[in-house]
Amino acid sequence: MEDIFIFIQEQIFLVGALVLLIIAFYRKESASAGTKLSTSQVIQAMNADTAIVLDVRDSKDFDQGHVTNAINIPHAKVADSLKQLEKYRDKQIIVTDNIGQHASTVSRLLAGADFNIALMRGGMAEWKNDGLPVVK
Repeated sequence: MEDIFIFIQEQIFLVGALVLLIIAFYRKESASAGTKLSTSQVIQAMNADTAIVLDVRDSKDFDQGHVTNAINIPHAKVADSLKQLEKYRDKQIIVTDNIGQHASTVSRLLAGADFNIALMRGGMAEWKNDGLPVVK
C-alpha cells in the first residue's frame, strides 16, 4: 500500500493526467447518453404528451410492472426495432431499465439514429422508490 503513495508522489503529473482523462471520459459518455430526467420530469413530459417511455428491460420484468403506456423493447432487440420507433420521432424517447445498466447504451444507439432521447434517472428502481404507480 505504501508503494502506491510513493508512486503517486513520484508520478504526480502522470496520475493527474490519468484522473483528468477519466473525468473527461465520464463526462463525454454521460453527455452522449442523453439528458437524465428525474421521475417528476418524466411525468411532466408524459402528461404534456411530448415524450414516450421506452422500457428496455426483458419482457418478464416489464410484465411485473412498468410505467403507464410505456413501450417494451428489450435492450438486445432495440437495434433491430428502429422502424417500430419511427412513429415516435416527433417525441422525446425516455429510455429506462432496472437501474440504468442498459439504458445509456440504448440511448446512444438511438441518438446515433437521430432520435431525441433522454434517460430516466435511476430507472424503474427509482420510479418504484418514489412510490409512483406501475401497471401490469
